[in-house]
Amino acid sequence: MKAAWYTDYGPAAEALHLGEMPDPLPGPGEVLVRVRASGINPTDVKRRAGPRPGAEMAFPQIVPHSDGAGEIIAVGAGGPAERVGQRVWLWNAQWQRAQGTAAELIALPAEQAVPLPENTSFAEGACLGIPAMTAWYALYGDGADLAGQTVLVTGGAGAVGRYACQMARLGGARVIATVSSDEKGAHSTAQEWINYRTHDVADCVMRITGGAGVDRIVEVDFGANQDVSVAVLKPSGTIAAYASAGDMTPVLQFYPFLFANVTLRMLICYHLQGVARARGEAQLSEWLATGALSHAVVRGGALDDIARAHELVESGAKLGTVVLDV
Repeated sequence: MKAAWYTDYGPAAEALHLGEMPDPLPGPGEVLVRVRASGINPTDVKRRAGPRPGAEMAFPQIVPHSDGAGEIIAVGAGGPAERVGQRVWLWNAQWQRAQGTAAELIALPAEQAVPLPENTSFAEGACLGIPAMTAWYALYGDGADLAGQTVLVTGGAGAVGRYACQMARLGGARVIATVSSDEKGAHSTAQEWINYRTHDVADCVMRITGGAGVDRIVEVDFGANQDVSVAVLKPSGTIAAYASAGDMTPVLQFYPFLFANVTLRMLICYHLQGVARARGEAQLSEWLATGALSHAVVRGGALDDIARAHELVESGAKLGTVVLDV
């Protein structure tokens, strides 16, 4: 099969290689998927660049990318033969594994290949994965009923944020997003948005909500946004934080959160398993089947263009998920 890989960390143009690799074989409990589209997440790019100084490769050779879409062409021993030919979207494919979706074929656990409705293209399916599952986990992973609530989505134009805005609205919530431009505000799909570069977010949220504040925050930068969270979150509200890049070791404002009876959820979808994972996949499948979700595909070219596609993700000069046609 044709594939892209790296054997050492470094810049995309230097680290990424293209060539032929042996076709993988599905083991027990696995499926073999012919990949049609490979989605590139910021985490994929950061892993290839080197996650931290002195980090060592987990495997001698890594095929990148966690998300994708394609068709099941074989199942491992004891697997359900009726799944052969099924269109699927893939997620978490390269988590603690050497092979991701930047290849013509991938063998992975069957539960990580989720049926993809006919009304959703492979490129759109490759956008789902980690962004959509993270958004669902932040909103509904704790069993919340969002009907009638107000949700603040920070970074609403990002891949996770955009799905979170849509999913919260589908649950009956009023959604406010923070963004860095009006263009990104429109892209977010939120009902209302605040440009955090030109406006005081806390003041705007309280004005928009008539002084009531918000019930839940889907948080892209927990440490940097704690002051806003303290100011706008209602008593007994929830912060679902999936990143804190601006301050990776923040000092927790314990008592302000304590006296507001705040629930702080730190979450990463890589560890989403069992019943919770199945609930998330089922909800996404339902929304996809009815066409309730829109997807922001940024065409990254073919597999041969993977280095330029990684550079596009690194530049931040895109709105949506960069997807390669495989």
